[in-house]
Amino acid sequence: MGLQNEETSLSKQMVGNIGLYYVCYELSKRGWNCLPTCRNAKGIDIAIYNHNAKCMRTIQVKSLSKINDNVSLSTFMADFLIICGNVKANPEIFILTEDEFMKQKPYEVKNKDSYFLPYSKYKDFRDGWDKIYDDSCQVIQGT
Repeated sequence: MGLQNEETSLSKQMVGNIGLYYVCYELSKRGWNCLPTCRNAKGIDIAIYNHNAKCMRTIQVKSLSKINDNVSLSTFMADFLIICGNVKANPEIFILTEDEFMKQKPYEVKNKDSYFLPYSKYKDFRDGWDKIYDDSCQVIQGT
């Protein structure tokens, strides 16, 4: 059984899994220990901590099958939202804090208690990995 080709569509669950584990892979390369949570549960998707477990962060992941898809989010529950776009081909990462997300003035979806953020409002947050670190958080990165 080979890889799925471009024309084959993936289920939402498979797109979500690809994005989640891709984000874990990227965070691990940057020196973080990653703990993905149970899928389809309310709350965060990944808890991360540094080498001595003195610095911890929480991540929500939104995975998209296309490059410029829109994002919908019911509640911002984590320290960071990581959007993983184009998961089938060449994943692109966009990282926002809650403050950055809300400053983009996401559209509220009526009767759904959620937000909708078009690509045009998050495209400038590509590869913002450095914002996950701060002076109190030392991470030993691999070579």
